[in-house]
Parts: sequence; C-alpha cells; structure tokens
Amino acid sequence: MKRHFYYLIFLLSTMAFSQTKAKDTITRRANIIYNQNGNQVTFKPETPPLIPIAGAPKPSYSYLWELGDGHYSKEAQPKHVYKNKGTYTARLAVTNNYDNGKPPATRPKKVAVNDITDTNYKDIASIADQNGFAILKNCDPIPEQEMVVVVSYQNLENYVASGKLYLFYNEKQFKSNNFELVDFRTYANEREVKENTIASVEDLDDTKSYLASAENTFKIKKYRNTTTEEDLDASLADAHKTYHNVSVLEFDDANPSETRNIFYTFKTTPEMIKDTSATVTMRGIFVPNRSFKNHKVKNLEMEIVTSHDPNKMGSNGSFMSYRLVRFKRVNFKTRFQNNGEGPARMIRLETDIPDMFDKKTFQIESMYPECPICPKGEEPTTSCLDTIIKQKQIFFTFKNIYLPGSEQKNVQEKDSTKGFVKYSMKFNKDFHKVKTKSRTAIIFDKNEPIITNYATTRFSPGISIGAKAGYNLYPDLDNSTSYFVGATISPFKSYRFYWQAEWLNSINKYDSAESVVDAVITNANGVKQRQRTTTSTENKSVNWEIPVLIRYNINNYIGVGAGLQANFNVSQEENQSIKIETFEGDSDKIVLETVNNSNAVKNSFTNLKTGLLLDLTIGAVRIGPSLGARYVINFEQNFNYFQFYGIWKF
Repeated sequence: MKRHFYYLIFLLSTMAFSQTKAKDTITRRANIIYNQNGNQVTFKPETPPLIPIAGAPKPSYSYLWELGDGHYSKEAQPKHVYKNKGTYTARLAVTNNYDNGKPPATRPKKVAVNDITDTNYKDIASIADQNGFAILKNCDPIPEQEMVVVVSYQNLENYVASGKLYLFYNEKQFKSNNFELVDFRTYANEREVKENTIASVEDLDDTKSYLASAENTFKIKKYRNTTTEEDLDASLADAHKTYHNVSVLEFDDANPSETRNIFYTFKTTPEMIKDTSATVTMRGIFVPNRSFKNHKVKNLEMEIVTSHDPNKMGSNGSFMSYRLVRFKRVNFKTRFQNNGEGPARMIRLETDIPDMFDKKTFQIESMYPECPICPKGEEPTTSCLDTIIKQKQIFFTFKNIYLPGSEQKNVQEKDSTKGFVKYSMKFNKDFHKVKTKSRTAIIFDKNEPIITNYATTRFSPGISIGAKAGYNLYPDLDNSTSYFVGATISPFKSYRFYWQAEWLNSINKYDSAESVVDAVITNANGVKQRQRTTTSTENKSVNWEIPVLIRYNINNYIGVGAGLQANFNVSQEENQSIKIETFEGDSDKIVLETVNNSNAVKNSFTNLKTGLLLDLTIGAVRIGPSLGARYVINFEQNFNYFQFYGIWKF
C-alpha cells in the first residue's frame, strides 16, 4: 500500500513539473578570436548555433566590431592595422537575424601591440559625402536588449577646430523612456559636459519667444533635416522640446579632414513602446566650432522590432493628434534584404495603401539602391524605380539594379545587401479617426514573395470639451421648471464608440402634491365646527448632475448613448404654506375664520439620487453643434424625467 502511495506522489509531482514551463536562463555567448602579426590583427567571431524561425529566411549573424582605437568594422572577419603600440580593447556587438533566440553576449578582449611590423595604417574613413556627420546603429531596438550607436564627425574646415556634439534621445511623445544610456566610449579625449541653457523647455511653443541667454532671444522653428544650420539656439530648443535626455560632449583640436567616432551603448527599457510599426528617433547636433553657431543636424530613425528581420515595414504615424493631421505628411518605410546566393536584378514591393490616404499626394522621399524614377511609356535600359499607383496598392519596382545576396561569395558587408523605399502621403479631405494597417509583399526577381509585418497608424484620444444647455421636463411633478447649463469631456472626434463624462448645474422648481385634511372639532362653547387644513409645498433647488455614458456615433449626424448618472442638491429650500379654515357647523359653506402660516427649511448637499439614462443626438455629433434628447430613469419615485438640450463640442 505504501509503495502504491509513493508511486502516486511521484506521478503527481512529475505531472506538476511537466506543466510548469522552465525559464530559459542560459545566456548565449559569442567569443572574440584573433590572430596577430605585430600590429596587424585579424578578428574572428566564435558564435553559437542559430535557431531558425519557422517559415523565415535562413538565419544569419551581422556584426559591429569596435576595434579599440576609434575604428569600427561591420565585416564578419575584419583585418586591422594599429598605428601605435599599446593595449587596445576590442568589443563585438552581434545581431541575430531571423533567429528565435536572444542575441549572443560578448566580453571585451584586450589586444597588446608591442611591435610595429606593418606601416600600411589607414585613418578612419572620411564621411565628407555625408557632410561630415553620420549616425548609425548596429540593430533596431528590441525591449530589454542592448544596442550600439556610433556617432561619427569630421572636420571639413581647413584649420584645427574644437567643437561640441549633442545626442538627444527619449522622445517626449512616448509615455515612458525607451532608452537608458549605459556607456559611451571616446578615443580622441572628448569629454562630457553638462549644459542648462534652455529655460522652461517643457512649455516651449512655436508661437512664443524664449530667452536663450541674457543677450539673445530666439523663436522655436520646425526642425528641418538639412545639411547645415545656422540658428543653433533654435535647433537646441526644438530638440529639448522633442526629447527628454541629451548627452553633450566637447572635443578639441580636430585636424583638417580628421574623422572621429564615438560609441554609445544603450539598453532599451522594459517600458519601451511595444508597437512594432512605430518609429523612434535619436537626434544628433554637431557644432564643428564652439566659437560659431553653424552646426549640422541628423536624425537616426529606428523601427521597434520583436526580432531582427531586415524585411520590415514601418511608419511614423503612431499616436498622431487628430486635430493637427490634416496637413501632416505621414512617412512610411519598407526595408528589404536580399538573402540569396546571388544578386537581385529586380525587386518588386507591393504595398497596401489605406483608404484614408490621398494617393494624389504620394511622393518618394528616398530609396536605396538610389536611382532615378523610370521614364513613362518606354522600357528602361538603366537602373530606375518604377511606381504604379492602383486603387488599394502602390507597386514599387527596382529595375536593372544589382543588389548582392547575403549568401553570395565575397560579400563581407551585410549592409550592401539591404535596401529600402521611404515615401509619404497626406490624408484625404474626409477621413475618420480609425486605426489603419498596411503591409508589403517583397519579391526578389521571380522568387516567392516575402510578406512584411503590418505597419499601423493610430491617433491619440485627444480631448474634446463641450458646452451644454437645456431644459428638464418632469412629467410627474406639478408646476415644475428646470433649466441647466454644463460641460462635457470626451475624446476628440471619436469614430464609433467612446466614453463621455458630464457635469450639469440645474436650477429646479416644483410643487409637492397638496394635502387637505378635514376634521370636526368642538369649540369652547361646546359647538361642533368643521376645520380644514390645506398644506402646499414649493421646492427650489440647485442640483448637480454627473452622468457617465458610453456613446456610439452611427454616422456623422446621429449618435446614441447610455449610461449611469448621480445627482444631488447642492442647495435645497422647501417653502411650506399652511391654510387653516374654520367653518360654521358641520358644513363648509360659511367660513368663520382663516389662518395662514408658512415656514421654510433649507439644506445643502442632500437628496442623492442615482439612475440610468438613454440618449440621442442629431447634428454634428462628432464635433460642433447638435441637439439632443435624453430620458433619465431615477431609482427614486417621481423623478424620472426627459432632458432636451443643445451641445457644442470643441
């Protein structure tokens, strides 16, 4: 018996453990391996096996090597020549593309250079073609993972210069911070400084002027992603208005044509926005010379991802203000990567276009491979991008191009296998406040299409304040009058369902039912008389009503609603009149005496009542003026009533 009991306990324990999902605490690691010949070092990653995603392309790794002397490489096995003797710290950031696990963690590796055997040293590559300022990342952000951002700057002047670098992050449009700055590494003695030159940046507004210093004032201007700007105060104010955090570095003695790199390590926060179609940004401002206001501005755009998939569609249309979007251009970006063993000659993107966008306003912002638009009506013989606009889709076709494959021989740089199309559109004249979804089918040559994620656009609720006034009709009360004014609050111009709260202040007046009491009394002389007592009460009150209801807009002109409400008397006054009539004998024909008495009773914050309500509005029900009727069913007798009102929502 005991043996059977033990078997039963063992079986139940096994079942319990089998139903508990074990948490994977094993950290995948990648090691830095290198071969050294004097000051020439060849690096190689030692990476764990990839975990394929079912139905996805073949998984692969991409790399960002930080070589310890200011240089970096994105090759799989870079070869580097160090200029000087010393000990250098090499770092590696590994990104797992189309992989079902976390990116491998790496530890820095010390490289000691004791002999200079190779004089074929190359300076950091020039970025003059990017106007001397560039920002790149090793991967798109995933919540609670690290990423590396590289900021590169170059002195394009013909003299030695000392300047300043700003990197802004954590946009204020998001409820929580998306990034935490873990570390930054400099290799040209750049130093961190603290600045507090912008006052009241939380309240900056395009229509006002703000003091930047005791001598200078400026106006906020809309940020433009141009090559060179001159109004540094305005650019800094706009960046402070847009972002919560900033890292400020000063640098000295940059030689003409010298390029330098700074490496930032960010960790994305658990509270990071989870919308995988959202675009987040960082903004860099490069001041080549601290003595002047000339500067350069660059944005780094990143799409939120759940896994590193180079074929992706994103949009900057997350949480837009519905009041302000009529003239806004919404940007969309479709990225793709050729994962084949050979180059792609034609790439076709079949992209959904939601109905609310005006395809007549469509324009291409940028692309890669960069090429002109195909001529209409003729077959192109050179590289070009063809666009065909249909009712529900736009087709982008890269023709006569050469995009290497990531599995192609002798392709070391993974970025060379990637491309994108970025385009923008405005909204139609008449569009509703609804979320949109669109995605893209990517076709490389004649291969099967790759379907991207959905890119979404959505609107923030916004606030709509309404003014309301009207009349309450109480059918069961005598001589009642009730007028009210009030205010409403609800989301701005909701499409279908939405919540609405109200506050109404009403002035009420009604008569209570009159009571008449007849009695036969005997006077002092022993004579019987009839006495009649008539009591009438007039009620006056100032009443507050607080309804909360859920509403539904059937269309632009008719809306219905239902909800609960509470009301109570802020002040109440009862004026009671008592009339006592004495008649001769037992009849009421001859009045001997009439006595009138009155009294008043006042109270405050009394007579709480609750009830249900049903509501109908006709007019501009989403925004603007409308007329409404409501029936309120109170849980107290004689207080059911109709409400007729006009309302204007702003």
